[in-house]
Amino acid sequence: MERIESPEQLATIRRAILSRRDPVKPRVSVCAGTGCLATGGTSVLDAFRAEVDKQGLAAQVDVRGTGCHGFCEKGPIVVIGPEEICYLQVKPEDVAEIVTSTLKEKKLVERLLYTDPVTGQKVVQESEIPFYKHQQRLVFGPNRKIDPTNLDDYLAIGGYQGLVKALFEMAPEQVIAEVKASGLRGRGGAGFPTGRKWELARQSPGDIKYVIVNCDEGDPGAYMDRSLMEGNPFSVLEGLTIGAYAMGAREGYIYVRQEYALAVKNAGTAIARARELGLLGKNILGSGFDFDIKVHRGAGAFVCGEETALMLSLEGKPGEPRMRPPYPAVKGLWGKPTNINNVETWATVPAIINQGARAFSAIGTERSKGTKIFSLVGKITNTGLVEVPMGITLGDIIHKIGGGIPGGKKFKAVQTGGPSGGCIPKDKLDLKVDFDELTAAGSMMGSGGMIVMDETTCMVDVARYFTEFLTDESCGKCTPCRGGLRQMHRILTRITQGKGEEADLDRLRQLSELAKEVSLCALGKTGPNPFLSTFHYFKDEYEAHIKDKRCPALSCKALISYYIEPDKCKACMLCMKQCPENAIEGGKKTIHVIIQEKCTKCGTCLDVCPTRFDAVKKLSGEPVPPPLPQAHRLIAKASKTA
Repeated sequence: MERIESPEQLATIRRAILSRRDPVKPRVSVCAGTGCLATGGTSVLDAFRAEVDKQGLAAQVDVRGTGCHGFCEKGPIVVIGPEEICYLQVKPEDVAEIVTSTLKEKKLVERLLYTDPVTGQKVVQESEIPFYKHQQRLVFGPNRKIDPTNLDDYLAIGGYQGLVKALFEMAPEQVIAEVKASGLRGRGGAGFPTGRKWELARQSPGDIKYVIVNCDEGDPGAYMDRSLMEGNPFSVLEGLTIGAYAMGAREGYIYVRQEYALAVKNAGTAIARARELGLLGKNILGSGFDFDIKVHRGAGAFVCGEETALMLSLEGKPGEPRMRPPYPAVKGLWGKPTNINNVETWATVPAIINQGARAFSAIGTERSKGTKIFSLVGKITNTGLVEVPMGITLGDIIHKIGGGIPGGKKFKAVQTGGPSGGCIPKDKLDLKVDFDELTAAGSMMGSGGMIVMDETTCMVDVARYFTEFLTDESCGKCTPCRGGLRQMHRILTRITQGKGEEADLDRLRQLSELAKEVSLCALGKTGPNPFLSTFHYFKDEYEAHIKDKRCPALSCKALISYYIEPDKCKACMLCMKQCPENAIEGGKKTIHVIIQEKCTKCGTCLDVCPTRFDAVKKLSGEPVPPPLPQAHRLIAKASKTA
């Protein structure tokens, strides 16, 4: 394909692409996102290509690897079009049957369909699976429709129409006004109005300006930006180019963490292809606008998600936050006006420009417009990436989309906003998910991490875990963060070990107040959130750890013990054989006893004890009964076989 010199030429190419595509032609879309690749997606994709060729269907069937479909719990995912038949957890050995039965004979392979856990019915179409049915995939939806390395696929679904509209029908100020009217707020965490941010950069004097994509994404359990960059990099490039035009920038960067190998690869491929066809570089589409993009790989420091630290890292310096003002819009990368938004924010821009601000702002709440992508992970039945309208309740996400809590356990809390977010309890499940409601509840939107916890989760230990993460990731530049979070972690660790005292709670509150008030960047200012939110909603657990020296969730190792009930032990010897520390005494006809001094509290004995016996118990804050005398530990043969 030759270099595209005008919007008319682009429209002609788009029509030619569509004319070659039969909408009723069978097509196989195999999820090739990182999650599905980790469970064998590459082998499945290769198997489909080989089998389609083997059965002589290469000319009649299109096979493509796509971006992440979102339902990571059930990968690898295969969707057969145009009927949208969705097969889950497909293995290479299933491929021949799918090609023969579904593609040739038009029959379903029912064992690979989704089974509704409520009705027991098989669900054929992807859009009818409950996980997808309650979503609104405005930004993430195209992932499953395109090969992320194929620009033709992106053009076929309307790609670059937004850029054409911006360059040839709108002045830069009009583009910014449209983004402002949409109500789009940054999806990277702070939620600052995107249009206002662009306006500040536009108004800053200077001939050299920069735009940056923040794809650093270091939150535990969060991978929304990675999956968008892997699955639809052209949407990010288009959004970034529109933003550069609006703000007067000529150079852009994609800052992506080194670990995101597939995102780096697909972004690089997309940039090369766009540059080759004249969608990047000099005189884009004959508009007179010049703009190009480079990929910069970060070293994986969590603090580099903060925009001033990111810019210093991009300059080749240590990634440390700096004082603001001046803000990046005035003095950013190499001292020039700079705008930074995350991947999801940039990917949303083309739809806003193409469809208009009104369509986007019609979704969501008064102050939080549009949709938001969340990574739904933890103690939840359906893990994966979900895109929902702002204003949906936490309960709907967890139960309607997430399928509730597995294993018959009860929901306890959900942490939103990443490691600096807060934990929201079960009595807040009616809370509407938007920037302001989550903040008011003691948490925050963040970039979109959502970690679900069940009744076996200790909330004191949750606070300790995330405080430890933030302590390790602190750049150390300011004392409240460097020293304050470290002291908080030490105190929380003592409490989970049963060594806490009541004065510790006052110390934690004082350290939290100090960090929130005077830390240099958001890492330190929001670092106390894990403690503050868990203490606010689960104060009784802190008191139990400190006053009673027990863990109500039976989670903290220092406060629990394992005990075998003599009247339930059948001397089956399973626990004794599996104990890694040889901490269990017993025999074929002898009641087993756990030697507490040797027990490391790994829980293996509890896991392997047959449920019909239910002999092993986990205790907390209760004295372990002394073992029976040796003479009384013999089990009668009749009793053993009863």
